[in-house]
Amino acid sequence: MNQHTTTLLQASLETALGSMLVIADDNALYLVDFIDDSKLEQKVKRLKKQLNATIITGRTPVIDLFEQELMLYSAGRLQLFKTPVVLLGTPFQQKVWQALQKIPFGQTCSYAQLAQVVGKTTAWRAVAQANSANRLPIIIPCHRVINTNGALGGYSSGLARKVWLLKHEKESAS
Repeated sequence: MNQHTTTLLQASLETALGSMLVIADDNALYLVDFIDDSKLEQKVKRLKKQLNATIITGRTPVIDLFEQELMLYSAGRLQLFKTPVVLLGTPFQQKVWQALQKIPFGQTCSYAQLAQVVGKTTAWRAVAQANSANRLPIIIPCHRVINTNGALGGYSSGLARKVWLLKHEKESAS
């Protein structure tokens, strides 16, 4: 049996917060993450398996568009990314990721509040796991989710980045 293989392109981008790996095809982004993210290798492996994908080095217009938007975001001139993305996950994960996109720029919500938004009031741990599986941080703004007590909670790309992102958005929103 001949299985179709998807070819995706990957590029490294230098950003204000460090190097990022970006994986896309000609139509959309599949993964954007910091190279030192603790879960990056696992996310790339899962992506390759889900799509039966081969990943090669290169660039696409989608990667170029994201890079331009990321520069505008970093300069405080962009609040909402318009680069097309593909969300690959369980129905619950996708519901969480869609809810994350509705958290206003410059604001935060708790894992418990996000669990209520997705209709699973006691499933804040599952919400946290869906956050952790997010392959498109910044675009799908998982950094905007904090603990109920106001503590930052986790961020697989490091708490220093989460602090920077939250501060940057709060300052840019005002």
